Amino acid sequence: MASISAALAISRSPFPTTSRIPPHPTPPPPPLSSLARLPIKCSSGPSPKADTEQEEATEGKASSLLGISSSAWRAGLGGLGFLETGYLSYSKLTNSEAFCPAAGGCSDILNSDYSYVFGFPLPLIGMVAYGLVALLSVQQTRKNLVTEVGETGAQLILLGTTSSMATASAYFLYLLSTKFAGMSCSYCILSALLSFSLFFSTFQDFGLENVRKVVGLQLATVGVVAAALSSSYMMVSPQVSRSSEVSLEPFETEITNQSSPLAISLAKHLHSIGAKMYGAFWCSHCIEQKQMFGQEAAKILDYVECFPEGAGKGRKIAALCAAAGIEGFPTWTIKDKVLSGEQELSALAEASGFVLEDSRPS
Repeated sequence: MASISAALAISRSPFPTTSRIPPHPTPPPPPLSSLARLPIKCSSGPSPKADTEQEEATEGKASSLLGISSSAWRAGLGGLGFLETGYLSYSKLTNSEAFCPAAGGCSDILNSDYSYVFGFPLPLIGMVAYGLVALLSVQQTRKNLVTEVGETGAQLILLGTTSSMATASAYFLYLLSTKFAGMSCSYCILSALLSFSLFFSTFQDFGLENVRKVVGLQLATVGVVAAALSSSYMMVSPQVSRSSEVSLEPFETEITNQSSPLAISLAKHLHSIGAKMYGAFWCSHCIEQKQMFGQEAAKILDYVECFPEGAGKGRKIAALCAAAGIEGFPTWTIKDKVLSGEQELSALAEASGFVLEDSRPS
């Protein structure tokens, strides 16, 4: 009995039954909805760098103004420039007079020797440049018009083209302020604004870091364009100097048109208020201005001949014209206003305060 009791005592647990530690519960598996929120990315690409570049490219393309992408803006501006230069090219090739929305020697500038580069009409060169910019900008909108040119190639061509256009525009603005001082050219100003806008838009999309990689190429492009324009206009400078050595004797061109009652009344009004027309005998626009008035009315006008002794070597402009600061012909001085270039009768009437109804017969 004693041995049995000892065996039973050994088999019992030394710990009381009330102090048992319950088994650790196994946590339930997480729901499927929580797995969807885990930041797990399955990638078959080489590295996250490609994703970063793709995001940067997407951000660049997403840059917009008024909800319109920059490439669409460039396409529109390029198309506008293409239409402008296309019209001027047509006028140049057909020898027709381009419409100048504002007076001030616009026609003289468009028909000068500076409107050609190495014998090619400048508007025609501009039309090709604007057309290229518009085409590549449309390509960037994923229209795939030029499948051979990739995204990087299109950006490089756009940057080079717009840089050349901006350089040329800056050069022409310099010529406009020096060679054609006192004269205005609305087509030239519009083209310069379009060129600068296209350049800055392309520069912004290309990015400063990428521009730094091709800054040498950019500087070379600017230098080549400036040197080419300077060389082209140096070739025409001897013609200008030779023409200045030729003496031109004064002559008078006969006015063949008949004066209308309106032209006669306007001429009398201009004479009564002291308005003057400054011109030169060799100026075709001065002759056309007189033809607009007609024979009788042209004789009433206060016309000031700025080269009464002829033009050319050793011939100076008249003192009255020099004192008035006349730089182009014809030039009208009406009260405190100065009108440069050939003017319509309605413009002269408005500037002088002439009432058109006063010219009607009573």
